[in-house]
Amino acid sequence: MEVLYVGIAFLITLALAIWKGSKAFTASLDARAAKIAQDLDEAARLREEAEKTLATYQQKHRDALRQVAAILEQAEAEAQRLTHEAEAKTRAALARREAQAKEKIAQAEAAAIAELRAVATNVAVAAAAHILADINQGPKGDTLLVEEIKNLSSRLN
Repeated sequence: MEVLYVGIAFLITLALAIWKGSKAFTASLDARAAKIAQDLDEAARLREEAEKTLATYQQKHRDALRQVAAILEQAEAEAQRLTHEAEAKTRAALARREAQAKEKIAQAEAAAIAELRAVATNVAVAAAAHILADINQGPKGDTLLVEEIKNLSSRLN
C-alpha cells in the first residue's frame, strides 16, 4: 500500500506543480514571446533604416558617377581646346620664323647684290683706269693733262 500512497502523493504534487507552475510557465512564455516580438520589431526598424541608408548611398554613388563623367567630359574638352590652342600657337610661331627666315634671306641677297655691285664697280673703275692709262701714255697723254689742268679752274668755280 505504500506504493499506492507514494503514487497518490506524486500525483497530488504533480497536480499542484502544474496548477501553480502553469501560471509562472505561461508568464515566462508570454515574456519570452514579448521579448521576441520586441526583437523582431527592432530588427524590422533596423532593416528599414539600413535600406534607407543603402538607398542614400546608392544615390550618392550614382551622383558621384555622374560628376565623374561630367569631369571627364570637361577634362577631354579642355584637353582638346588646349591641343588646338597649342597647334595654333605652333603654326603662328612657325609662320613668324618662316617670315623671319625669308626676311634674313632677302637681306642676305640684298647684301650680296650690293657687295657684287661694289666689286663690279671697283673692277670696272680699275679696268677703265687701266685702259685710260694705256691709251693716255706718251705725247697724247701729256696734251690731255695740260688741257685738263687748264679746265680745272673753270670746274672748281
